[in-house]
Amino acid sequence: MLNPFLAHGWASSPERLAIAAGVTLGFAVLARALRGVNRSGALTGGLACFLLFAGGGPAAFATLTALFLMTWLSTRLGYRRKLALGLAEHRDGRNAWQVTSNLAVAALGSVLFIATGNPSWLVAALAALTEAATDTVASEIGECRGSDARLITTGRRVPAGTDGGVTVPGSIAGLAAGLVITIIGAMGGMVLPTQLWVPVAAGFAGMLIDSLLGATLQRRGWISNQAVNLFSTLAAAALAYTVPILA
Repeated sequence: MLNPFLAHGWASSPERLAIAAGVTLGFAVLARALRGVNRSGALTGGLACFLLFAGGGPAAFATLTALFLMTWLSTRLGYRRKLALGLAEHRDGRNAWQVTSNLAVAALGSVLFIATGNPSWLVAALAALTEAATDTVASEIGECRGSDARLITTGRRVPAGTDGGVTVPGSIAGLAAGLVITIIGAMGGMVLPTQLWVPVAAGFAGMLIDSLLGATLQRRGWISNQAVNLFSTLAAAALAYTVPILA
């Protein structure tokens, strides 16, 4: 045993800890090479990857990899259109703040699982990853496919990419992305098959909360997009952690 603190996590031995570190390094290098993240994003994403792997093991890493790939692909889909609309991500990739706002809550859930052994924290971590996938894919597909969107608070038509705007194609694509993340996590034992719906529902609810915050606080300039993403993943994790308890 490496340390009593690590007893509940997957990386409960020096050998497994070394595996987690090695895989994390490879993941960060690949993410940077694909320009999914810039240098600061690679460092931050690497730390999140290590914490997720240490707690949730290969299953958590697989969900993170799927999240990265879906984000990378959806961001580049229709890039010229997004560039013309002024909505395209920087070609150098997401920075540390963007990565942190999407992965910090999931990484924290993994750390809490390591500390307590409570599997509900893994469900919460999975829900946070599911929300990140749902929201990102919904936004990117909505910007790529939708000519306009509906403001979540009023239903008024707004240009695609408007804070708080939602589209049908984007919402469907986001829900599908969240389902993929949850299925991968369930296959690895992060959530029971009977509770498969919990991270999916929590992730979709988190996406709606993201849109609501975007349409209100973010449009007024009170909080940043990164803060909206952080609060949304936190909301999804809190919902997923609470629902099994209530059930």
